[in-house]
Amino acid sequence: MGPKSERVYRTIREWISAGKYLPGAKLPSERTLSEELEIGRTALRQVLARLVAERVIEVHGRSSYRVPDRSVSTEAPRDLEPWQIHGERTLYDNRWVKLSLVDVEPPGVERFEHHVVRLHHVAIAAVLDDQDRVLMLWRYRFVPESFGWELPGGIVDDGEDSAAAALREVEEETGWRPDALEHIVTYQPMVGMVDSPHEIFVGRGARRVGDPTDVEESGHVAWVPLADIPGLMERGELLGSGTLVALLHVLASRAAGSSPTAAA
Repeated sequence: MGPKSERVYRTIREWISAGKYLPGAKLPSERTLSEELEIGRTALRQVLARLVAERVIEVHGRSSYRVPDRSVSTEAPRDLEPWQIHGERTLYDNRWVKLSLVDVEPPGVERFEHHVVRLHHVAIAAVLDDQDRVLMLWRYRFVPESFGWELPGGIVDDGEDSAAAALREVEEETGWRPDALEHIVTYQPMVGMVDSPHEIFVGRGARRVGDPTDVEESGHVAWVPLADIPGLMERGELLGSGTLVALLHVLASRAAGSSPTAAA
């Protein structure tokens, strides 16, 4: 697509991501979109066809489109009680890690103390290019004593927006600045006893702005073909849960025919 078509493509995606058109909502007619976005009908239809192929929108009736409604039908059970927390005492605390004993009482069970490790809030990004490659780092991690591929990411500073942190980390560790990133999921990597929210972002497009500036965290930077990811996973060469969660989302989206950057 040309520059004008690319602009229109990104505009419609941003409308949907920002909630201008909610799930189930019908988009304006082709004539209205053509006038509002200042693009010819033929070029507009190419943009809409791409959005349909990526499952960002769907055809609704004749020559009309709407935002898919991906609401879930599974309901959470409502008859379960949460654990009661009676207190917490700190065993160890520094700027990187805090170890606590939490006084808990599960329903119907005698209360006891449970170890909890509290780590930092983390943001991780999978940046794709137009050749279906993902920006990755080949790094050595001394804890597992191994080299492997991982996505750029790191700690969200106090008061920092997590999306801004993800953008910053990508640039610092790789020297590439993403065009944009979209939040996919927030999860806990070891929910039973470790508190460390991990936020996953995915984006498409980036430009080289220089060399990596975070020497300690950087490694060999490469654009890795998505087709290689299953093999790297099988060989145990993908490091970290954030890398696995992000790449599995990207691969699952591709398999389903949708865009990896579509909101989850």
